[in-house]
Amino acid sequence: MAAAMARVDEVIRQRLSSDVALIEQISHYIIGAGGKRIRPRLVLLFAQGLGYEGPQADELAATVEFIHTATLLHDDVVDESSLRRGRQTANAMFGNAASVLVGDFLYSRAFQMMVSVNRMRVLEVLADATNVIAEGEVLQLMNMHDPDTTVEDYLRVIRFKTAKLFEASARLGAVVADADPTIEEACADYGRALGTAFQLVDDLLDYEGDREALGKNVGDDLREGKPTLPLLFAMDHGTDEQRQLIRHAIEHGEVERLPEIIAIVRATGAIEATRQAARDEAERARACLSALPASEAKIFLLELAARSVERSS
Repeated sequence: MAAAMARVDEVIRQRLSSDVALIEQISHYIIGAGGKRIRPRLVLLFAQGLGYEGPQADELAATVEFIHTATLLHDDVVDESSLRRGRQTANAMFGNAASVLVGDFLYSRAFQMMVSVNRMRVLEVLADATNVIAEGEVLQLMNMHDPDTTVEDYLRVIRFKTAKLFEASARLGAVVADADPTIEEACADYGRALGTAFQLVDDLLDYEGDREALGKNVGDDLREGKPTLPLLFAMDHGTDEQRQLIRHAIEHGEVERLPEIIAIVRATGAIEATRQAARDEAERARACLSALPASEAKIFLLELAARSVERSS
């Protein structure tokens, strides 16, 4: 996808243009940090798989990357994060106020870009997605430091906060290719399942990975008091003493107890259980692709679902 992604990167560079120097500086800093660019790839792959290759797909691929980047800027401020993708976060470099405001710029620029495509369905999809993502952020905030969060509450946050933009990205590929509603829904279902799998793996890596590979601080979720699936599973399957230790760590963000928490998470099988939950979602995503015609893009999408759950970063 090198040529296609090069086109998207060029659109990103053009659309980042602003007369306000600080906006350009922070935008280029966060966009230039790299990342997997999975959401833009989903737009392009589903468009290609359904027979469309053209400038509208490139524009929408860049649009979803802008929305994603805006959420990262805001997330890092809310979470008080200091490291992302192996570099200082924008808020650590430039301050919280600048990061929030540049995030707002990227959101508004994304809406200018989606309007330029001149398709009402595009506006519907992305307006809905951004609203649901905001709801997911608030839901996650409500769950912070709450060890009584249920698995269903946790999964709801994932589907709102992370999977919704994956879903929208896949759906946009179908929309720009003028696919019928049944195909559009199959694409959206793939994106939702893939996004869920992706976040599940992110959450387990906070207790299994290392800082250099992840590009962020290990244990950030615990520091922020996030009751993710590895912790919820460990509490359900651990001893009373282990359960109380994890509850206290969630309530107080006790990152100092991280080595003990990691040992409990591993001993209770929470790592493998979370990985298996991700594999189930990835398999659900792969099944959705049966609705698409055979193509090189479809093969790549099948591989993407498989690789998403076996990664270490």
